[in-house]
Amino acid sequence: MGELNGRSEHSLDKSNQQLRLNLKEAASPLKWSAVDLMQKAVRLSEAKQENEAWKLLKIATSYKDVVDRLRGYSDEVKVGRIKGR
Repeated sequence: MGELNGRSEHSLDKSNQQLRLNLKEAASPLKWSAVDLMQKAVRLSEAKQENEAWKLLKIATSYKDVVDRLRGYSDEVKVGRIKGR
């Protein structure tokens, strides 16, 4: 496991480890949903349904933004800026 700012995951207490795991677990299905939506958008675009494709791309992009935020929060937990209960 890696280190960030001199703090390893092993040095996190149990509540912070759980918080970090929960954040990662919350991000994972969003990430794969975004991938699925992008693939569907490509198919819609190929079928000349551009408006529907753009709607899906907008949703997929918003999912990716949330995933990035959740990962950022997970990193902040790792370095001790955010703490679990």
